[in-house]
Amino acid sequence: MTTNLESYKSDLAKLISKGEDLHMALHFQCFPEGIEEKLGKKKAAEFRKELPNFDEDYQSWYSESKAVIKQLLPDRLQDFCRHYEKPKSRKSLDSESYRIDDCLQGLSVTQTSFGEKSKIVGPDAAIPHLKQQQAILKAVESRFESSLFDIQQIVQADIFDSELAAAREFLKKGFLRAAGAVAGVVLEKHLGQVAQNHSVTTRKKNPTISDYNDLLKGEGVLDTPNWRQIQRLGDIRNLCDHSKDRDPTKEEVEELIDGVEKFTKTLF
Repeated sequence: MTTNLESYKSDLAKLISKGEDLHMALHFQCFPEGIEEKLGKKKAAEFRKELPNFDEDYQSWYSESKAVIKQLLPDRLQDFCRHYEKPKSRKSLDSESYRIDDCLQGLSVTQTSFGEKSKIVGPDAAIPHLKQQQAILKAVESRFESSLFDIQQIVQADIFDSELAAAREFLKKGFLRAAGAVAGVVLEKHLGQVAQNHSVTTRKKNPTISDYNDLLKGEGVLDTPNWRQIQRLGDIRNLCDHSKDRDPTKEEVEELIDGVEKFTKTLF
């Protein structure tokens, strides 16, 4: 069975490879004559067919890479975004202020001197920025191999998967309260990890799902719809834990398990 760690490493390798292809596509887009001169027109045309369309495929690569860096290398996220986003303080477009977003819009600046036009800056100025983004993404890969990399969250994700599988087995056999209790523990642990990731602290010795939920919403980590959904999951968990209340229904416990699985995969 493939572990989460192995899946993450495989997905990251594919993302890095796609970035390399995008770099070649952008280089080809900016300097087609130079590549044709080196490879010949026929080989260059065949090579171009194998490359992605930079204008169409960059945005999805950027979004996926940004999500990975945010989770595993958050201290470099701002640097990564800076190579794409236009500087807020920019007053003119030149080689220093040009960004990948400008390239995607096809922006160029020319000047006319003695009746002849010359380029000041154009899409090729985005190439160094893309190379820097590739380097930052590759730094994530090196963290997987580094003894300094804390794999707690990835190992924990494997444990959560196993615990949720056990909860589903309890549900299948009709042990509704046990299934809900296991899923509730997973949700509580995961919210605690999310709070730690965002440096959200509480003075309570044993914070509950509700405590974490309110804290994360207060810090802007959770939006209102997700806060309400977690609140609902917490209520079902309490129903499973306290035998004095009515028995939970199979549909409610299934909703709890599905909801917990969703948040362990999407909330970090």
